[in-house]
Amino acid sequence: MVQDHVSIHIEDMLRDMPATSPEHSIFRVHHQLREVNEKAYEPVILAIGPYHYGNGKFKFMEEQKLRYLQQLLNRRQEGSVDRYVMTLRELEQQVRNCYAETIDLSQEKFLAMMLIDGCFIIELLRKCILEKSRDEDDSDRLRYYSCRYLDDPLRESDWLQYYLRRDLLLLENQLPLFVLSKLYDLTKGPDEHHEFNVVAIEYLTCEEGGPDRNWTRGNWEHLLHLYYGWRTHGLPEKPLPHCTLVMPSAIELRESGVRFRAAKGRHLGDIKFENGTLEIPVLDVEDDTESEFRNLIAYEQLHQRRDIYYFTHYVNLMDFLINSSKDVEILRRTGIIKNYLGDDKAVAQMFNKMCDEVLIFGSYYSEIFQNVKAHCDKRRNVWMAKLRREYFHSPWAFLSVVTVIVLLLLTATQTVFTVLSYMR
Repeated sequence: MVQDHVSIHIEDMLRDMPATSPEHSIFRVHHQLREVNEKAYEPVILAIGPYHYGNGKFKFMEEQKLRYLQQLLNRRQEGSVDRYVMTLRELEQQVRNCYAETIDLSQEKFLAMMLIDGCFIIELLRKCILEKSRDEDDSDRLRYYSCRYLDDPLRESDWLQYYLRRDLLLLENQLPLFVLSKLYDLTKGPDEHHEFNVVAIEYLTCEEGGPDRNWTRGNWEHLLHLYYGWRTHGLPEKPLPHCTLVMPSAIELRESGVRFRAAKGRHLGDIKFENGTLEIPVLDVEDDTESEFRNLIAYEQLHQRRDIYYFTHYVNLMDFLINSSKDVEILRRTGIIKNYLGDDKAVAQMFNKMCDEVLIFGSYYSEIFQNVKAHCDKRRNVWMAKLRREYFHSPWAFLSVVTVIVLLLLTATQTVFTVLSYMR
């Protein structure tokens, strides 16, 4: 029997279809999210990994990558990359499995990309963070380089440093962390004792001394996942019950008697509502804040194994609180938002669009939602808030109220004495 040519074509397509892998951890952002703000997911100056490989607009940084690799070889007094290529060749298939899409690069180009990009990242971190401090009283502390590499154009520009960090936190711009750790260990000097994860998180967070070392030893997938772990460290991992919740805006909450206060900590778990006061960690809103949040949310949305979405829930909470520039002003005046964009309206627009095309199930802050609603439903709280707002919003208003009360008391007293005199 002669097989139909359409059947043959379909069978060929089925044979060429790659097998699914449970190891996927590096994704392309789907077009629904991308269309809301495409620039938030695109590299500005640096392409890492296969998704943006070969883009001509990153030519300058491709030259810097090769320069960093040459400096590494010179520092190690090695004339060849053979040792590193052999190690990466053994990891090739494992690395390919980390990407959600089939990577259409030859083995030669794929291995070269892994080596050049990986060595660039570890050398960049080495140049930005010193190895162990010589101070015996601070032997476990890392500190920043002070212009150790004077011939490095990347270290001479604050602008380049700013966007390098931004681009390293893009979901599409990742190498598996086990590749970076392997290359870091292979190129360690005799006086380098810190693990790669510790050096990486200190670079990404710009915090000297670094976090508790124990959590950095987890099974991290890439730099964005490591940073995500630092931001969510200590939060419960169990999924929360799914329920539909809403929160009034900051203006509406203030009219219901809710007060706002900047929390002492900066952890996502430091949001609290007690005694009519909503405490929220301080948020520095800068040029790269939207890109950082969007990529963290995209990672949560695309990672199949996660049941709880910390950043999605945090941004959703802020979206409820912020409907206009007036809401941003309230949060800014109470110290919760530090607006380095300069325009409250721009901050409001950022949060109002952040959850577009994002799936939200329940909330990590469901108890806070419920407690705030219960507070706002009490008419006494609304009445007291109105009284404070209309009559006690300034010292002069307060004095006016006191004066009126005193006059009423004096009038009442005079009336009583008049009645008593008449009765006598």
